[in-house]
Amino acid sequence: MNPKLTRRAFLGGAGVTLALPMLESLLPRGAARAGGMEPPRRMLAFFVPNGMPMAAWTPASEGEGFALSPILSPLQELRSEVLVLSGLANRAAERVYRGSDDGAGDHARGTGAFLTSARLLKTAGTNLRNGVSADQVVAAAVGAATRFPSLQIGISGGSVVGDCDAGYSCAYTANISWSGPARPLARLTSPQAVFDRLFGGLDLEGTPQEQARRRAFRTSVLDHVHRDAARLSSRLGASDRSKLDEYLTSVREVERRVADATPLPSACAIPAPPPNMADYPTRVRLMCDLMVLAFRCDITRVISFMLGNSGGNQGYDFLGVPSGHHDISHHQNDPEKIRQRQVIGTWEVAQLAHLLRAMREARELDGSTLLDRSTVLFSSELSDGNNHTHDDLPVLLAGRCGGRFATGRHVRYASERPIANLHIAMMRSMGASVERFGEDGTGALEGLGPVSG
Repeated sequence: MNPKLTRRAFLGGAGVTLALPMLESLLPRGAARAGGMEPPRRMLAFFVPNGMPMAAWTPASEGEGFALSPILSPLQELRSEVLVLSGLANRAAERVYRGSDDGAGDHARGTGAFLTSARLLKTAGTNLRNGVSADQVVAAAVGAATRFPSLQIGISGGSVVGDCDAGYSCAYTANISWSGPARPLARLTSPQAVFDRLFGGLDLEGTPQEQARRRAFRTSVLDHVHRDAARLSSRLGASDRSKLDEYLTSVREVERRVADATPLPSACAIPAPPPNMADYPTRVRLMCDLMVLAFRCDITRVISFMLGNSGGNQGYDFLGVPSGHHDISHHQNDPEKIRQRQVIGTWEVAQLAHLLRAMREARELDGSTLLDRSTVLFSSELSDGNNHTHDDLPVLLAGRCGGRFATGRHVRYASERPIANLHIAMMRSMGASVERFGEDGTGALEGLGPVSG
């Protein structure tokens, strides 16, 4: 260990702690160069509601030379970083399963089973029954190494009690992370709440009143850790000084954008965290940037993100689409509605592309990128929202997870495979020991890359 530094994970100030990115100067001497400190792996599940118009989603060709479909076009510069997977199904979410017909409620079943591949108990009460989600299996395996074992982030709020889909609880439509059969994990849906969770924690010298006062007077967390940052910077090598400066600049920029997106309280009041006031596309971009920062400074290695609740009717006037998302997904083969649904799907993929670009730009100690060391699942609770099916789902996997996946391909499975097998492959790539998963997961999905896990 460098005798001039301690292996400190945070900068401190009055009422504030700020997590640091991984810096070689804070590692045992020569560990990164000697290959003794492998950068961590991360996992992110990115949920979009209401399915996709599959004809515009699915690439026409397979293998490494595949051409991107219209909806996937925002990924053109990232094509080498993604795997498009066709032919995966979540049979546990089907209306009829193993002779049992649970009736309507495909949005809830598909969302509740998105990361569990479990059959839900149809109830609008508190007697919920689901499985443990894949992200929580991974969090149990690797979460002790970080400040938060996992983070759950969303864009839409709303109740998690009552009937939200034909007799299914709102807990099923609003949550994809489950730590137990009856334990959905609540999401943070305000950029300010996420920022405060990541960067607004108290240190040993701070008080809750100091933290609240910082919010009330709109002072930056960086103002409070400035002296500590300057002392640390003076002890770092040139490469780490540059990395620290770049990181602090990124935090300052995201913090400024979060502040601009929330109302300014009275200078004399010390209110609760302010409500979210930013428009929908601004909130989505802020959440994507905050998730990248959470990975970058190793606050967590597991995140689930919901772009909206299942069956949500979010408006897209800013894209020139006059009707709500759910309404348009029931297109009844109307060409104009299908076109509008494609516009929404393309925008959703563009948000993924923004996230992946930011992850590709962030460098690890060994020269690899954050994206190289991660696995990002992008999918929905349905295939085509018009017919409410759960076969041939829109599934995309990004990142190589440290060489576990071979990206830059479209893989089409000749016979239907359980998406639970993809979950097993992802969990194993993160170091979790899993043999079976959900209702029909029997082993890691084949064809993903050079490492079987």
